Amino acid sequence: MQKKFKNLVKDTIRTGTLIIELPSGARYQGGDGSGQPVIMRIKNWRALARIVLYPDLALGEAYMDGDLILIEGDMYDLLDLIFVNLTVEEPRGLSTLTRRLVRLFIRITDYNTPLRSRRNVAYHYDLDRRLYDLFLDSDRQYSCGYFETPDKGLEEAQLAKKRHLAAKMNMQQGQRVLDIGSGWGGLALYLARMFDARVLGVTLSDEQLAISTDRARAEKRAGQVDFKLRDYRALTGKFDRIVSVGMFEHVGRRSYGEFFSKVSELLADDGVMLLHYIGRSTAPYVTNGWVRKYIFPGGYLPSLSEVMPEIEKYGLIVTDLEVLRLHYAETLRHWRKRFMANRTRAIELYDERFARMWEFYLAAAETAFRYQGLVIHQIQLAKSVSSLPLTRNYIHMQEDSLRKQDSGRGPVLAKTAAS
Repeated sequence: MQKKFKNLVKDTIRTGTLIIELPSGARYQGGDGSGQPVIMRIKNWRALARIVLYPDLALGEAYMDGDLILIEGDMYDLLDLIFVNLTVEEPRGLSTLTRRLVRLFIRITDYNTPLRSRRNVAYHYDLDRRLYDLFLDSDRQYSCGYFETPDKGLEEAQLAKKRHLAAKMNMQQGQRVLDIGSGWGGLALYLARMFDARVLGVTLSDEQLAISTDRARAEKRAGQVDFKLRDYRALTGKFDRIVSVGMFEHVGRRSYGEFFSKVSELLADDGVMLLHYIGRSTAPYVTNGWVRKYIFPGGYLPSLSEVMPEIEKYGLIVTDLEVLRLHYAETLRHWRKRFMANRTRAIELYDERFARMWEFYLAAAETAFRYQGLVIHQIQLAKSVSSLPLTRNYIHMQEDSLRKQDSGRGPVLAKTAAS
């Protein structure tokens, strides 16, 4: 097993320097000796064997369990070194049988029923609300920011994201809007403030529902913005605009037809939808095993080749497509730095193992967006070719108008949201 581990390191780390202290105390070096070295210790042979057999899952588990210790460098440095050397491919170390079993398991469990969807959402989003205060912006935007210039901070990028989404929907005053996967309510309340929109936001998270409802009351918009604990499949009615940000990743591959069929049913004939989700710039690829087990059970990040055919089946027209590349890497960089600055508080809320898990998650996500083909797809949909202006100038014009209005109209957070 020790020989297989050394071969794995040799095949993976070709540039840079990774020094591994084995359980025996011996040291092994991978890479070409360049750059700042990352030095790690593996404390026992069981952890080493598991990393050899299934590194996709076992590396993160070893760090969570304290079986992998970083002596020089931090977790981001280690993952940066690994991913900069890897192409996007099957996890190394997997046997043919293991690969087949992983694919079979994902295929069997890939349909997220309403009950399974509720459980999956609760697993991540119903954590202690104070955890998210440690790293999110003041509006609790838990999705990719939009960095209009490289010098912008997290708060500015998240506000710019809301402007960008509103502008791409070509929002008009007083429209009826559906927000599928409304999170903590920030986007829905923004659309209500800026466009006097009547918004229905739906979520499957009890915590998100409680916070967003409190926020609507604090802004005195309880009659204008309504948040409900409801699966999108149970909705009825017609909406002028539909927006969904960071929710499509939880739908599951086998449910794409169901999703776009429901969108087509709910969207007015002259309506517009904006779908914002994490996708791949590569061919379809299985979800990372560690992420699927510990962070987003039931999650899947699709390639465009998996999404576009489903859209075409249900009377929807793709009227605009934008790919945001490194915006999420920069968002995650801000989140990771904020979390690490508040790591002691995370331990107080949960424990050291949880803090290690969250640290690994944020570092792995950032490096995946930098090196592993993850991007944001923003797909604009309509039923009619005449639902939107002929050119994209309207997007920039509305963004400029909103930018002028945004000053002094920041988010209102109810006291219960940050308690």
